[in-house]
Amino acid sequence: MTEKNWLIFQLPELMRDIEPGNLRFHEFLRTPSLSCSIYHLPAGSKEMQSAHEEDELYLVLEGRARLRVEDEEHRVEKGSMMYVRTACDHAFFDIEEDLTVIAFFGTPIRQIRGFGRP
Repeated sequence: MTEKNWLIFQLPELMRDIEPGNLRFHEFLRTPSLSCSIYHLPAGSKEMQSAHEEDELYLVLEGRARLRVEDEEHRVEKGSMMYVRTACDHAFFDIEEDLTVIAFFGTPIRQIRGFGRP
């Protein structure tokens, strides 16, 4: 079987398994250079994220919260897009309304430098 050179994702389909009030992390794409996930955090929850070995880009689809990146805090809401550099400590907190984001993860730095799997 040959691998497709493209895929199309429909946002309503990606979000259909999200249940209000329940934590959900669903990776819907993984390639050697990119990973994409839907991430849902219920209002009032505590996110336990930490630094990753990939650059990240978040797009807020729904909700309101704050994002801490190292020593800085930022308010995020529907339409906010945030970039977090590799190895920066970060977490969502003060989640006022159920927060749903698409998270785009780049290639881990060890793979870029040739230390990981091809």
